[in-house]
Amino acid sequence: MAATLKDVAELAGVSTSAVSRAFTPGASVSAKMRARVDDAARQLGYSPNVLARSLTTRRTKMIGLVSNNFHNPIFLEVFDLFTRGLQERDLRPLLVNLTDETDPEKSVQMMKQYSVDGVIVASSTLSPEFAEAFRDAGMPVVHSFGRFSNAPKVHLVGIDNVACGRMAAEELIRRGYTNVGFLGGPKLATSTQDRFAGFMETIKANPSVKSSHSYANAYSFDAGFNEMRRLLRGKVQQAYFCGDDVLSIGAMAAVQQAGLKVPQDVGLIGLNDMEMAGWQNINLTTIRQPIRQIIHASIELVLAMMDDPDRAPEYRLFLCDIVDRGTLLTGPDRGAKSG
Repeated sequence: MAATLKDVAELAGVSTSAVSRAFTPGASVSAKMRARVDDAARQLGYSPNVLARSLTTRRTKMIGLVSNNFHNPIFLEVFDLFTRGLQERDLRPLLVNLTDETDPEKSVQMMKQYSVDGVIVASSTLSPEFAEAFRDAGMPVVHSFGRFSNAPKVHLVGIDNVACGRMAAEELIRRGYTNVGFLGGPKLATSTQDRFAGFMETIKANPSVKSSHSYANAYSFDAGFNEMRRLLRGKVQQAYFCGDDVLSIGAMAAVQQAGLKVPQDVGLIGLNDMEMAGWQNINLTTIRQPIRQIIHASIELVLAMMDDPDRAPEYRLFLCDIVDRGTLLTGPDRGAKSG
């Protein structure tokens, strides 16, 4: 049978309350007493039951990590950084998959059942109402990668997707492209809407540049592949802002399957700079999103809210930059497939 707190107390020659204090961070206990308890616990192979401790501290140290786009490889990196970051702070992530979910109430009920100390909504496609539902239920919540607002109703950490759309259009124009396309993710996703708005704002300010736009049904390789394959049956633009790296990689595969070359026939620029974007066989020019900084700030904010639940909502925006690789031409020669 597993050793109990009482077993440790008997071996150490102390009371059970002394053992409990020794394993409680910040509790008053002498160094000599803590050493005796630690030595007895090692001999018995005892580990304190953190769930039982939560009954007295009223904290589970559990953080709900909510997302919905598990088909996009970028979220493997996001989940890795989030879970490690939380665990390094002695917190436990509870991962919740909201793929195809439209009602936040189910997630709110789950978080209540597990008595989480806070919630991080990690999604660029979930509407702001999802994060607000956790707030309305009295839970500390941070929306990571969420839609920018000057007056957020919950803590918001991410990037300005409108600015990223402008950045992509400006980069294409700077390289001399005069026929460009926007290939976005799901049309109803706030990230898609904002990236498209910024993209078209710049295009409209440059009357000599013609443009088209279309949408994939998901932020996934297959969606990018299928949408580009459809586009290739009609008028092909010189270059496309795909709005996401995994869409760009799917689009690249469709272009190559059609016997065309990237960037000689069709240029591509993505967004995120996920790890595989830099692989030699992909070498994608993209807009880098500072994911590590966003995740670090999100964790720090949810920790701050656990200590101060009434903290006023704030937004933290991080700047993005272009990562120049090999999927856009650098000169005015746009190749044979001008639109």
